[in-house]
Amino acid sequence: MQKLLSCVMDIGEQMLICGAEVHRVEDSMERMCKSVGVKRIDVFSITSSMVVTISMDDGTQFTQTRRINGSITDMERLHRLNALSRKICQEKMSVQEIKKAYLECVQAKSYPAWLISLSYGLIAASFTAFFGGSLRDMLFSPIIGVIISVVTYFAEKIDVNRVFLKFFCSFLVTAFSFLFLKMGYIANVDMVIIGNIMVLIPGIGLTNAIRDLFVGDSIAGMLRTVEALLLALAIGAGYFLFVWLMGGVFWQ
Repeated sequence: MQKLLSCVMDIGEQMLICGAEVHRVEDSMERMCKSVGVKRIDVFSITSSMVVTISMDDGTQFTQTRRINGSITDMERLHRLNALSRKICQEKMSVQEIKKAYLECVQAKSYPAWLISLSYGLIAASFTAFFGGSLRDMLFSPIIGVIISVVTYFAEKIDVNRVFLKFFCSFLVTAFSFLFLKMGYIANVDMVIIGNIMVLIPGIGLTNAIRDLFVGDSIAGMLRTVEALLLALAIGAGYFLFVWLMGGVFWQ
């Protein structure tokens, strides 16, 4: 039962890291444990910690705690983990089978780097057009988007702090936008900056925070709200720092 609980916590931990709301994680863990005959399960989870206690029919109890380090937004992995949790509830799987299926979910190949970079560029171009940018702005905005995707890719490999990463990416977006303006490649620097900054906005994190608050997970909701606000402030600070340091040079 200790090994089974460890497997269930592995799944719940990865779901939380991938961006799932707390209520979904707790509900999935409860369903998986009850499907194997656990009499009672008590789950407490926030964005950085998880505590689970299970009680058996004979009065035996097991408790495990996890410290959640970091978070990403990976809907594809989350979908696979959700499917695995449903499979565990529907079928009688051994601990070895659960471990094998879990490793397959975690180690499965994600989208290729070139596709992610292309997506960054298309999103940046789309938002630039949405906010009123010209055709030239739409053509050069994706270049900055691709640069940001490359920086983000390598930063996640070395586990850079998310707040600093958003700050640095915002600074780069502003720097390249003003550089393209100075070189005469774009006409509306504001539209290019906004189009690329929209890629950095923590929209999913803020949405999950609101959902957590609505379902009664107040602590997790407030923590995620504060995290989303810090990321937004870091984005604004990156723009402000470049304009304060170099704005006079590029506006001459």
